[in-house]
Amino acid sequence: MKKNIERLQQNYLDQARENSIKTESPLSLAQDSENGRRSFFKKAALGGLSLGGMMMLSTEDTIAHTTSKVNRLSNPSDLKITDMRIAQYGNVPILKIYTNQGIHGLGDVRDGADKRYALLLKSRILGENPCNVERIFKRIEQFGWHGRQGGGVSGVEMALWDLAGKAYGVPLYQLMGGKFRDKVRIYVDTPTVQDPEEFANKMKERVDMGFTMLKMDIGIGLIKDQEDTLTNKSPWGQLRGWSDQDVMSYTQTPHQFTHVQITQKGLEKMVEYAARAREKVGYEIPLAIDHFGHMGYNEMIKLANAFEPYNIAWLEDLIPWQNTEQWKRITEAITTPTLTGEDAYHKKNFKDLIETRAVDLVHPDPGSAGGYLQTKKIGDYAEEYGIGMALHHAASPITFMGTVHAAAATYNFIGLEHHSVDNPWWEDLVTGIDKPFVKDGYVQVPESPGIGLELNEEEVKKRLREGEQFFAPTDDWNEIRSWDRTWS
Repeated sequence: MKKNIERLQQNYLDQARENSIKTESPLSLAQDSENGRRSFFKKAALGGLSLGGMMMLSTEDTIAHTTSKVNRLSNPSDLKITDMRIAQYGNVPILKIYTNQGIHGLGDVRDGADKRYALLLKSRILGENPCNVERIFKRIEQFGWHGRQGGGVSGVEMALWDLAGKAYGVPLYQLMGGKFRDKVRIYVDTPTVQDPEEFANKMKERVDMGFTMLKMDIGIGLIKDQEDTLTNKSPWGQLRGWSDQDVMSYTQTPHQFTHVQITQKGLEKMVEYAARAREKVGYEIPLAIDHFGHMGYNEMIKLANAFEPYNIAWLEDLIPWQNTEQWKRITEAITTPTLTGEDAYHKKNFKDLIETRAVDLVHPDPGSAGGYLQTKKIGDYAEEYGIGMALHHAASPITFMGTVHAAAATYNFIGLEHHSVDNPWWEDLVTGIDKPFVKDGYVQVPESPGIGLELNEEEVKKRLREGEQFFAPTDDWNEIRSWDRTWS
């Protein structure tokens, strides 16, 4: 009997080495034979089979039984995509890609994007090996565009990288070439508050929470109701009417065509927010500013010069990112760093900004840029021109942590946005990772396979958008109904 057991144990160890067995507790079979022996007997016990009972079975049956509950790592070359589904909470559609081997990948269709941007891609990825991320990206990249329209391609790409990391048993940053840093610095966004003193108090609260980099949303919407602060505001009515999709509304009119101008009184009112904030948080903490409003580039130069005494880390999205020449005029006219890019899709659309040095910093969002690898490619290209990269993010904790990996793998990274600090249940949407995510202003880069976390399904179900189902079947999107080639 002893020899039979030893033979079975050796067969188990040999099979484990051959198939890269992964047990409930991490097992280094090749390195630690003692652990292997213990695992063999543990499997026998878990399988409900006594050593005496083993003698009644053939070697093949005994091994089949004792290894029946062992979770084998995926065989990456045989992986196939079998399904893609969506579960949406709030304005964030969470995307899940399924495979024939039971492992899955998670991504987002960017905050505020339509889930159908991703669903139309399902028929183009079914049957593909998800580890061929760039091959699949090449097939679907034509269906992405700027802003939220890049959310579908980006969401699929991000879920594929999560899946590939799980398949190979490595954290995402390893697939991006390794990491430059163990911790990723966070900059925290602060909601707009009308009263400058209250706004400054909120900034101080962020510092007290441990954040070391801040951003304020200071726009002309804060002063629009005050007399003599803006010229030509009357045609536009509600300046912050974000829900208005009419092509002739203020929110849908490019900055250079509104002809809104800011007066000296308006400049003083705007600057007061930064002055109060600096009084509260001091000058050692970087302080950036975003959301000035829809005005032409000359008005932005006026604003930038007014804010200069307060040592602003960067001025974000002063004008649409596409206006490269106007960005270059602004950048060359002021000393405060300029930044844009959260709505630009694909590395190729950052090239003009980078090559002409029209901005001081690029600012992709993986949810629009094309995913994690496109984001790293953008950062790497900017590095060649001496330009740094900050990262925009305002979606789920899934892609937040995925973006942490992309940041860790990019040399010229500066800071990653955290847009959900005031949401008490946001981190509860996921499991498998230490919380809070941010400690002393930084996030530790996960070392688990893929992005390093999983969904808390019960919490996600509680937060589902009205009318949405939890990863409901999407069979209507299974078949390709068009010829996709874009050239003759």
